[in-house]
Amino acid sequence: MGKTIVIKYGGSAMQSEELKAGVMEDVVRLTAESEVVLVHGGGPEISALQKRLGTAPRFVDGLRYTDEGTIETALMALCGKVNKDLVRLFENAGGKAAGISGIDGSLLTCCRIKEPDIGFVGEIREVRTDLISTLLRAGYTPIVSTIGLGDDGLAYNINADTAAGRIASSLSADFYVTISDVPGVLSDKDDPASLIPEIRISEIESMIESGVISGGMIPKVRGLAGAVRRGAGAAQIVDGRIPHVLGKCMAGSCTGTRLVNG
Repeated sequence: MGKTIVIKYGGSAMQSEELKAGVMEDVVRLTAESEVVLVHGGGPEISALQKRLGTAPRFVDGLRYTDEGTIETALMALCGKVNKDLVRLFENAGGKAAGISGIDGSLLTCCRIKEPDIGFVGEIREVRTDLISTLLRAGYTPIVSTIGLGDDGLAYNINADTAAGRIASSLSADFYVTISDVPGVLSDKDDPASLIPEIRISEIESMIESGVISGGMIPKVRGLAGAVRRGAGAAQIVDGRIPHVLGKCMAGSCTGTRLVNG
């Protein structure tokens, strides 16, 4: 088998059945020549299930507050619904997949984030890739939901961008790609034409301080940078609103923002 590729999947590409099917088709094609691990988020699905259950989503500084009821909802939404929907679509596209969470095989062990106090949200302590490696050797593509196992034995929600970056570096992935609902990092957030095609890791913190990188883009970029720092070969954000963007990216014809050392 050739390269190892880790894909973080989220944003609008997960809200459209057509786009979702296209991503799964692209990933299945990739597995013919590479070992692929798909890591997914699912914030909108958690919020939608909370509302159906009569609970209003609550956010602190843009981060979901996760009390006991919310972590149970996250388990149902991420591990029970989103994960298995992706496995189903992957199998329908002709692939072989196994849906797992960060709890399985103690893949993602974590401690509770204390500042800010947002409940059952975890900070990764360790990534144990034994189960992922076993599945890859057996010919299965692991599809991972980012619920982790706390050092207190409880379940914790983990930011999917952070988790995917750590998994990519732990596997020494050749390529780590984030499929999102934005073109990439923009110098002007209101102008898609202001795409920044390449960012050096040393520039990231100053770009955060200046506001060029802000909001939900911060964990995405930090996750990409962390993956490269810890051993991933390359990292890039691509726009999941473009049909078959992953296939185009692997063929060298997609746009986005690439993170490089330096």
